[in-house]
Amino acid sequence: MNRPDYIPSLDGLRGIAALLVVQAHIGLVFPSTAERLTTMGSEAVGLFFALSGFLMAHLYGSRPVTRENVLDFLVSRFARIYPVYLVAVLLVAMLSGMQGLNFVQPITGGTDFVRHVLLLGSSGVFWSIPPEIQFYLLFPILWLCLARPNRHGGLIAGFAAVVVVDGLLELPGPGILLVSKLPYFLFGALAGALHAFSNRWRPSAFTGILTLLLLVAFFMYRHVLPNFSPEFWGLQSAAAAAVIVALVAWQPPIAAHVLAAAPVRFFGTISFSLYLFHVPIMFLVHRTFETLLPEPALIAAALFVAVGGAWFLHETIEVPSRRLLVTLWQRHRSRLVSRQTPAEGIERAILDLQQTERRLLGGTASATTGNLREAADSAIIRDDGDEKLRA
Repeated sequence: MNRPDYIPSLDGLRGIAALLVVQAHIGLVFPSTAERLTTMGSEAVGLFFALSGFLMAHLYGSRPVTRENVLDFLVSRFARIYPVYLVAVLLVAMLSGMQGLNFVQPITGGTDFVRHVLLLGSSGVFWSIPPEIQFYLLFPILWLCLARPNRHGGLIAGFAAVVVVDGLLELPGPGILLVSKLPYFLFGALAGALHAFSNRWRPSAFTGILTLLLLVAFFMYRHVLPNFSPEFWGLQSAAAAAVIVALVAWQPPIAAHVLAAAPVRFFGTISFSLYLFHVPIMFLVHRTFETLLPEPALIAAALFVAVGGAWFLHETIEVPSRRLLVTLWQRHRSRLVSRQTPAEGIERAILDLQQTERRLLGGTASATTGNLREAADSAIIRDDGDEKLRA
């Protein structure tokens, strides 16, 4: 990727988080190994949330908050999440309905299936999708705060109050409601907004080593010091996740060499499909080959097939469906714009012709033509202003 807003190290960070979620569920599919595993799935999902907040602020925070931009954002996010998510829900529902299969994270009954289709389900890894979608719906309000903080102090104070109350109440997580995860998104978004003002800073190799140490500590501290913070979903974890994402985004030496390496970025590229499908794929591999392979080889085979399957689904469903939906939306929007602004287009064409005529004749415009142009320009400016107010 060569987009100016693309940060390779963040792809690697996402890949590591996805692999840790997969590792956390090995014991779910292979119960005999569960006692020997140290799982860090909650930390990985929390890092996902902070990373999502960072990227939304980084990619959209500096853009004007217009109706068109907000709709583009919502369509882009829906196209990114929903098609491949729906395929995963259908697969899990099918496995859950098979007699005697005993799928480990079932969707039980028609009501539960409808809840998942409507992005309100909580089976397995699906619990984290509703808070993500809820944050996307909230983000346009946060976007206003990022774009014009001096004009939306009340909203900023409201977000700060929510974070404080959240910390005081120590709301439990995980869960399908955004409220207990909101600090992760907000702290991540704050880090994303501040990133734009730190482009001149050149981190040292020491910063890179510190970043990697903080990343290890973030994933391990609850297991090394269990009495220090028994509950993960708190403000200290949200703040730590945002700091780590911010440090990684600066791409410090050593840390960037590790996180931006091609194999690590590959896992980041397929991370969403891997996150959604790894449990059903590993479960099917286990049920198919459990009598043919010893468990260590079976786990290795399940992981290999899960990664290969995630890559295949990323290439055949996730990416094409996203491109299709975004392309359809852009065509629809262009048709709406062409129908809504024909008069403005004609006015601009007339002005262009007048300017061309003056250049060809080598003369100056008459006072009447100048007045007409000023009137047309002011009308166009007023139209734009009205459009912005309507947005």
